Amino acid sequence: MSVFNFSPGPAALPAEVMEQARAEFLDWDGSGMSVMEVSHRGKAFIRVAAEAEADLRELLAIPRNYKVLFMQGGASAQFAVIPMNLAPPGATVDYVDTGHWSRKAIVEARRYCRVEVAADAGGDYSTVPAADTLRHTPGAAYLHYTPNETIGGVEFSYVPHPAGVPLVADMSSSILARPIDVAKFGLIYAGAQKNIGPAGLVIVIVREDLLGSARADTPAVFDYARVAAEDSMLNTPPTFSWYMAGLVFKWLKRNGGLAVQGERNRRKAELIYGAIDASDYFRNAVALDARSTMNVVFSLPDARLDAAFLAEADAAGLKNLKGHRVRGGMRASLYNSMPLAGVEALVAFMRDFQRRHP
Repeated sequence: MSVFNFSPGPAALPAEVMEQARAEFLDWDGSGMSVMEVSHRGKAFIRVAAEAEADLRELLAIPRNYKVLFMQGGASAQFAVIPMNLAPPGATVDYVDTGHWSRKAIVEARRYCRVEVAADAGGDYSTVPAADTLRHTPGAAYLHYTPNETIGGVEFSYVPHPAGVPLVADMSSSILARPIDVAKFGLIYAGAQKNIGPAGLVIVIVREDLLGSARADTPAVFDYARVAAEDSMLNTPPTFSWYMAGLVFKWLKRNGGLAVQGERNRRKAELIYGAIDASDYFRNAVALDARSTMNVVFSLPDARLDAAFLAEADAAGLKNLKGHRVRGGMRASLYNSMPLAGVEALVAFMRDFQRRHP
């Protein structure tokens, strides 16, 4: 029986990548050692790190005036690190509130600066604000938004354009899912555990002119300028996660890059949304123009059926479909590693479940 992992993160990794890591686990690069056992400052690992950055730059077409940082602490640490680096004492910053993760970012930022909410999707967070409704604070240090909210299954169909203000985006659940124009952003950050690799790593892509303004009390390991100056090796980085990320980048390149991956992801999402919309049994409450490509949330006609749905799905090899505890229902995460066959299996199961549980 095939197993398809719909986990929202840590998420499934490409089978090819896992197989390569397994083959190299005890004897990496002919060294007789695991990649986890070698110095991050040794020539062999420095080569891995450099190749990973070069491949990421190629995949995203990152302009030369941007630094790529491989850091620790996950995206949640960046909720604090960003205002530490970009918002001097007394500064005002703008945040768009569209769900669980943008709210957490707002709460953390308020510890360091004044936060103005540029827009609040509010209520059940089933949509995103229209571009012309965003309220921009004159002189704001930056505008922050979360392009894709994993819990609510809500995604922006546009990129905000705050004139003269750096745009900051938490792309943890959407990076590498399709091509993006990095030049539209002042800073992009993304936890690795969805489309990049194992948990433990966060990637920060930051425009060079935004470096060098960290608050005096910012820890050195969180000072972007200092991390950039040391090629992300100011302290020991999460070397295994970095190595695995590099393997994923090469896998993406071998499989057509982000344009091809974006088309695959579009087809997967259309298949499951089509099944939901064609049914009077399953329901997705997200506005049509705000539906997430990466995280499809849906509910059954009676919550008392949830336990049966999850148990039967698990037995059928469809794993980790339970919705987040704050929202309930179901959630199918369709990150890059999820094949079309997995979505086809889920849709077939949904139809069969409806037939057996009218």
